Amino acid sequence: MKRRNFIQQTVSSSAFLSFSGLTLSSFTTKKTKKITILHTNDTHSHIDPFPVDHPKNPGMGGAARRANAIQKIRQEEENVLLLDAGDIFQGTPYFNYYGGELEFKLMSMMQYDVATMGNHDFDNGIDGFYAQLPHAKFDFVSANYDFKNTILDGIVKPYKIIKKDGIKIGIFGLGVELNGLVDKKLYKETKYLNPIEIAEEMTQTLKEQEKCDLVICLSHLGFKYTNAPEKVCDVLLAQKTKNIDLIIGGHTHTFLDKPIVETNRDGQPVLINQVGCFGINLGRIDFYFSSDKHYDTKTRNIIL
Repeated sequence: MKRRNFIQQTVSSSAFLSFSGLTLSSFTTKKTKKITILHTNDTHSHIDPFPVDHPKNPGMGGAARRANAIQKIRQEEENVLLLDAGDIFQGTPYFNYYGGELEFKLMSMMQYDVATMGNHDFDNGIDGFYAQLPHAKFDFVSANYDFKNTILDGIVKPYKIIKKDGIKIGIFGLGVELNGLVDKKLYKETKYLNPIEIAEEMTQTLKEQEKCDLVICLSHLGFKYTNAPEKVCDVLLAQKTKNIDLIIGGHTHTFLDKPIVETNRDGQPVLINQVGCFGINLGRIDFYFSSDKHYDTKTRNIIL
């Protein structure tokens, strides 16, 4: 199968979606600044590409191809963030044999900045996850998993703030309810907190107290549940909160060609993006900052 175009090039005439009501606190000049956000979710220990005779994804994916794509974009762009929305573990013999060591080492080589935890990242228990953390040269965030009485207390933080070219970016994590998905002996005394309420707390901290210019949620809640419309998902999270600019999702293995736009509680746009599973796609979103904030609507996710 021939590889599709590596990425659709953006041009100066690209259409933008404006995020109004923003006061840029981190810089005062009118020079336009660009932040390129790359992201993955639900890679599930898929290190190798799919076989060329695979009936659904022939020859697609693979850590090496992803690394090459990321390296190319870093050569083209000055300010790149690389994020993951969870379920790094489980799905191939690499995890069964190495316990997550290989996944974390490869992500560290690719220079991931921040990740959140999915339910399958508990598959070797909290102790197994903790044992692999020395191989992860990036941070994990999760705001609605209370790890107070576990070995991860103080290690997995609720949020992280990163500055790129004077732009202050706040990133927090949200995870799915573990009860019913994961054996309690694996997550031990981890407590699940309401993600909507926690998101409100996080956005108040990041937007109002920390004065972040961009607030990103790494969510492993799932994109949307048509058979359970009241179940907390990324779409409901966007609609019922405020001050989240971007939700990078996971868990439901939803393939989006580009981010969708939802309206938050204050009538402002929220982007939601998810790139399926197994490392087949790489998400890309370009934000531009000047006197306001824009999302490049012509940018598409990358098929690897």
